[in-house]
Amino acid sequence: MYRYSAVVGSGLIEQSGKRVRQFLPRKTCAIISDTNVAPLFADQIKESLASACFEPTLITIPAGEKSKTLEQAGAICDHMIAAGLDRQSFVIGLGGGLIGDISGFVAAIYHRGIPHVQIPTTLLAMVDSSIGGKTGVDTAHGKNLIGAFHHPSLVIDDIDVLKTLPRREFNQGFAEIIKHAIIADAKMFGTLQRWEAADAAALQRLIRRNIEIKAKIVARDERDQTGERALLNFGHTVGHGIERAGDFKQFLHGEALSLGIVAACAISTNKTALSADQRDAIVDLFEKFELPINLPKN
Repeated sequence: MYRYSAVVGSGLIEQSGKRVRQFLPRKTCAIISDTNVAPLFADQIKESLASACFEPTLITIPAGEKSKTLEQAGAICDHMIAAGLDRQSFVIGLGGGLIGDISGFVAAIYHRGIPHVQIPTTLLAMVDSSIGGKTGVDTAHGKNLIGAFHHPSLVIDDIDVLKTLPRREFNQGFAEIIKHAIIADAKMFGTLQRWEAADAAALQRLIRRNIEIKAKIVARDERDQTGERALLNFGHTVGHGIERAGDFKQFLHGEALSLGIVAACAISTNKTALSADQRDAIVDLFEKFELPINLPKN
């Protein structure tokens, strides 16, 4: 079983060089980010890495799901080759889930695999996609159809970066949190029902708990072969279809997941023992975090 550290706290962006140095005694690295995130945090990360005697190369790709392609991954690899990065280098993914997926995929294939560090900048990425080692890119036929299992060497969750998120972007992270509560933690479900304000201490505890839940499930089925890890796909079958139907523009991932879980609960109420009261409690919780529960008429 692969083990790695996930650090959660405040002020970690400024400490990123020192933190990475503890795990990776290397010199050169690529920071892969996008046009939304790089202007906010890339300079701080580069400065921190340089102070820890790293030599970083920043590679910025266009923001949005349309960048998560095999072609874009190839372009990133070409940029890394041109910058002189080799098998002794490593990759840092600085951004949301999309950046984590494509930077991890690049790390998995570059020189047949080099280390990967995740610095998530969205709540959704902190509680879900940065944990578990799944990497990948999309094709015209669907999401994540090309990819690899490649666990990060380190995950750095600086909760201060969440202050920069628009409300809609922040709220979508609660879709994965609610999903974890439904499949694994009734107590956390109750906490979310009573949730009022995201103060730093409560948010830090919530992120840590979600990492624990996902890590425990992944540890039992690391390569998604026994069916145990399929629990984490709850709501994603319909959710991914909704994302694609909206051309990856109309719905954020968490919004599509909310709709997918509502659909799964409707099926479960009709076909299994899920009660109407339980279904309604789930739907109400999505509404509480301003996540969609009905498809638009179009």
